[in-house]
Amino acid sequence: MRVLLLHSHPVESSYGAALHAQARESLKKAGHEVDDCNLYAEEFDPVMSRHDRMIYHTYPDNLELVRPYVDRLQKAEGLVIVTPVWNFGWPAMLKGYFDRVWLPGVTFELNGGTLTRKLHIEKVAVVLTYGATRWRAFLAGDPPRKLAKRVLRVQTNPARAVRFLAHYDMNNCTPQTRAAFLEKVRREMERF
Repeated sequence: MRVLLLHSHPVESSYGAALHAQARESLKKAGHEVDDCNLYAEEFDPVMSRHDRMIYHTYPDNLELVRPYVDRLQKAEGLVIVTPVWNFGWPAMLKGYFDRVWLPGVTFELNGGTLTRKLHIEKVAVVLTYGATRWRAFLAGDPPRKLAKRVLRVQTNPARAVRFLAHYDMNNCTPQTRAAFLEKVRREMERF
């Protein structure tokens, strides 16, 4: 299976980078072809300009500035996202990727008010790190969890649940909790 591995953490020596490396290694070990898309390393521009918004619904003109990312997404059969949670949301880099790449004509078509999915993604997994505790995230509504388990599921394959892996309370984590979560990511990606 061709898996698009999205990573949006700017620090190469971080725990997030270690999670990304583990996910990549485990996916390859499981026999997947991995398209490793590190949005920061690739200097992806997450800003939707006025021009981008004006042509948002005009397919194929809306692809003009993001064609390489669209091509990669359309080839994907699996999607794995490894990212931190910032302020109970996706980092701007990842949010901008969805806004600029998951476009009409690419991920969906809208004809006469009827939406048709266009992606061929069968499986989705999301690996997140939160500074907050699970309880605090719950009280805030945990938007990243909902984006992963609801929105991505509907946009890709509603018949299959999204694998959701989260290390909460990174502000108080220990080497043991980080190692245990890294091991969980290894196991889940080898079963992806």
